[in-house]
Amino acid sequence: MSVTSPERPAETQTKRVLLAAPRGYCAGVDRAVIAVEKALETYGTPVYVRKEIVHNKHVVETLRERGAIFVNETDEVPEGGRLVFSAHGVSPAVRASAVARSLDTIDATCPLVTKVHKEAVRFAKDDYDILLIGHTGHEEVEGTAGEAPEHVQVVNSPDDVDQVVVRDPEKVVWISQTTLSVDETMETVRRLRQKFPTLQDPPSDDICYATQNRQVAVKKLAPECDLVIVVGSANSSNSVRLVEVALQAGATASYRVDRKTEIRDEWLEGVTTVGVTSGASVPEILVEDVLAHLADHGFGTVDEVRTATEDLMFSLPRELRAGLKAAGEEPKRPRREERTELPQA
Repeated sequence: MSVTSPERPAETQTKRVLLAAPRGYCAGVDRAVIAVEKALETYGTPVYVRKEIVHNKHVVETLRERGAIFVNETDEVPEGGRLVFSAHGVSPAVRASAVARSLDTIDATCPLVTKVHKEAVRFAKDDYDILLIGHTGHEEVEGTAGEAPEHVQVVNSPDDVDQVVVRDPEKVVWISQTTLSVDETMETVRRLRQKFPTLQDPPSDDICYATQNRQVAVKKLAPECDLVIVVGSANSSNSVRLVEVALQAGATASYRVDRKTEIRDEWLEGVTTVGVTSGASVPEILVEDVLAHLADHGFGTVDEVRTATEDLMFSLPRELRAGLKAAGEEPKRPRREERTELPQA
């Protein structure tokens, strides 16, 4: 793989791809997908999954083909059935419903989302008004808000700040959905702090490392790109944000695609440099397909633009580890998805 800086003299430019790194699967997604795969291998079908395990069409379709049954709510699962909670987390009400139906649950909530849940619980216990920066209707936001519904109000964007009303301006804290645009979140916080000068910060950054790393990588390559293609599904918040970040960072155009077949030939007309990245729930095979498609259109030179190296891994869910041990299999940490090395440019 050729690893270079995106800066290159104009006179030497040929058709090329700048490939963002990091990209694709994060540790929380890796853990959740493997949790469903292991549950199917260990227990057989049926294994039910509440909502999409992660927001990616290809992943969901693949797991469905292997026997996973996706449902919207716990009451769609037969009493006593086995149910996996998605990486986005669930509210206490959903957990209580699962208990009431005697479901055997496997909690694949990303540990970084669980951290935000715990923050909501702690601040509610101390009677704070909690301003949850996120997108209404997103599963992660629903789960976090459900931890303390009497204390939490969702702030969707900086423009929502004017409508925020709290009981005591001296006891206000903000937390956030983990997959947001870093820049927009900080702008929302800035406006909130103008309105509530004593606004408290969460004890640590809520936006996950993977979301931040993918945005930083796109910011680095975007100014050199006529086009940035983001591989990811429409309901993947972090994938959608990458398109916005690319445009704000200087890319001439940017589009999100689920797979290579969605790339339009007219996007490539007159283009010299294409940036490619993928959201945190996207398997690398989809990126490789996009690169092959671009190579067929003359973009055979691929330069990786790396801004960070990720080595974080999470243990499999506790319930699954116990099941694997009982089945005689030694539970191990999920392994980061193998990446196929690209040919030298």
